[in-house]
Amino acid sequence: MSTREATDQHDPLISGLDQLASPMQEGEKPRAQWRIGTEHEKIVYRGTDRHAPAYDEAGGIRDLLMGLKPYGWSEIMEGENVIALKGSDGAVSLEPAGQIELSGAPLENLHQTDAETRRHIDQVKSVGAKSNLGFLSLGLYPDKRRDELPIMPKGRYDIMLRHMPRVGSLGLDMMLRTCTIQTNLDYSSEADMAQKFRVSLALQPLATALFANSPFLEGKPNGYLSYRSHIWSDTDPARTGMLPFVFEDGFGYERYVDYMLDVPMYFVFREGKYIDAAGQSFRDFLDGKLPALPGERPTIGDWQDHLSTAFPEVRLKSFLEMRGADGGPVERIVALPALWVGLLYDQGALDAAWDLVKGWSMEERETLRSSVPKLALDAPIAGGRLGDIAGEVLAIARSGLKARARLNAEGADETRYLDPLDEIVASGKVPAQLWLDKYLGEWGGDLSRVYDEASF
Repeated sequence: MSTREATDQHDPLISGLDQLASPMQEGEKPRAQWRIGTEHEKIVYRGTDRHAPAYDEAGGIRDLLMGLKPYGWSEIMEGENVIALKGSDGAVSLEPAGQIELSGAPLENLHQTDAETRRHIDQVKSVGAKSNLGFLSLGLYPDKRRDELPIMPKGRYDIMLRHMPRVGSLGLDMMLRTCTIQTNLDYSSEADMAQKFRVSLALQPLATALFANSPFLEGKPNGYLSYRSHIWSDTDPARTGMLPFVFEDGFGYERYVDYMLDVPMYFVFREGKYIDAAGQSFRDFLDGKLPALPGERPTIGDWQDHLSTAFPEVRLKSFLEMRGADGGPVERIVALPALWVGLLYDQGALDAAWDLVKGWSMEERETLRSSVPKLALDAPIAGGRLGDIAGEVLAIARSGLKARARLNAEGADETRYLDPLDEIVASGKVPAQLWLDKYLGEWGGDLSRVYDEASF
């Protein structure tokens, strides 16, 4: 989740509804300027007893952040607490229970993404080793109850933790127990954004299936392959889901603005502090009638903050965010942007992907989304199963990456980063199924073995 550093004193007030589309319009870039942003979260644990370390315990989360500073990172503070770092590789931030996230820099190619990811993992492992900290590459804490997890000292999280139980039964699990991989990609125009949004939203369940990696909860199998994805089904219906309007004729920036105006607010950021506005209306804010700040009207920064508080399967800000994948190891961290870059950054591949999904009804898309957390590649679509089209989608992505022809120093293109996904499709088993096989087989039901085998 995004981290604010300070209130911008020169942030302009919103004077008309036409300004609300400006962040999306300003995101338009010519193809030569398209970049790749990759975000990934890691579960942190203490090696001695595998507890989730608190922010301020000796060798805990704060010390982990401070230990990264010699690698060129500088602090981002909230009050007296360092709650994130910034540097040439983007930002390192904290999820609510101390999961560590890298929000990577905007990069030109996947070779750079691979190098950035490995650099970050090497850094956190090196610092963590000094305090006996380990890092799990799963999509969910496999064995921790909510009350066993710490809370990080971030104001927006206090607000969200209070609000989540009002709107869903699993929102606290989303905040405290999950880890994800996300990809952020650019578009050239409103029409390009709309096509990319539709393709990525329709195929987001395939990413969920291929990356399904959260089969355990509180020490035992949870009945799902991606419990992380299931959690979103009962987190907050006002700000999650498959967004049927994206597939309607005429979809564009204004329609997304209308959607965001209907998403209830979480907070307003003023003078370095988060003011609780949970459940209040941004429309009222525009009219100067926000109960949390009566008489005040919003700035562009307030609107940009609000855009970051919706959590659909694909999110639009000044770029598109693909949000469907469980956390995983380095190879899959890079495989996710490889999938989406291959599908979306070459027009031939994008058109082929759209041809594949454009005939799906909204009912089929919703059924697919609701089935994938349990069934993964066996989820139903278009009279068959998702696994039946997975190979075709990967072939389209591979063709898109080949057409980009971005070579590394050895002359290899970006298609190599799809190899882990090809292996999953060829085997017919997603990562969660392999963990379950181990749990029920060689581990003999001893889930502690996952710490040995799923750590970075």
